Amino acid sequence: MTLSHLCFNMEKDDEKMNKQLRKTVIAGNWKMNKTPSETTTFVSELKDKVSGADCEVVICVPFVDLQNAIAAAKGTNIKVGAENLHYEKSGAFTGEVSADMLKDLGVEYVVIGHSERRQYFNETNLSVNKKVIAALEAGLKPIVCVGELLEEREQGITEEVVSLQTKIALMGVSSSDMKNIIIAYEPVWAIGTGKTATAEQADEVCGIIRGVISKLYNNDVAESTTIQYGGSMNAKNASELLGKYHVDGGLIGGASLKSEDFSIIVSAAK
Repeated sequence: MTLSHLCFNMEKDDEKMNKQLRKTVIAGNWKMNKTPSETTTFVSELKDKVSGADCEVVICVPFVDLQNAIAAAKGTNIKVGAENLHYEKSGAFTGEVSADMLKDLGVEYVVIGHSERRQYFNETNLSVNKKVIAALEAGLKPIVCVGELLEEREQGITEEVVSLQTKIALMGVSSSDMKNIIIAYEPVWAIGTGKTATAEQADEVCGIIRGVISKLYNNDVAESTTIQYGGSMNAKNASELLGKYHVDGGLIGGASLKSEDFSIIVSAAK
């Protein structure tokens, strides 16, 4: 074996070790789907399918479904997350829900900055940052979404866009807080379209995000941060995507609404 081959194999071994140190998280993002009664049924179907999972299993559900999800998931390995929150603790914000309210319910995770929130509800990088801080202060674990539009990818500025979103989202977040942060790379052009970034594209951008975290903090923090892929991951492509070094899980949309499909993705996370 040549020296170059030996060095290559050592690098691959290091990558395997680092990836094994990171928590793999498969999180379903239901969006505006399922009633409370349907939520109870879904969790009862899912719990046995994922009971031996090698990863963290999370379902992020609409506000009205949270109580049913938490009750049905009690005593299982299924964690429950919300899909949004407000960055203020309380006040005259009709229709909004605070981080403290979610924490009191028993919620553990919260999706922040999803592209649909940015697109339809005018969320900005700065409001995303405020929500991240609020979630951490309440003891929640934010799943922070970043990703580029199709025209931004075509213009060759994916790295600039995703790096900026990541940097602003993490303003004021300490290195110790990073253990409770998940970054979800979700290329906007691959959400709900049936299009999926190739495994190589997903790995490349997740690697860019890890590089940003390394520069903001240090390499140890970067190597221990869970970075998910969130663009049309499904039962058929999950294994290939999750096999990539920088992809530590998935933020699953449509495929999370069927217990069988979701459980297959969970099984792929080994």
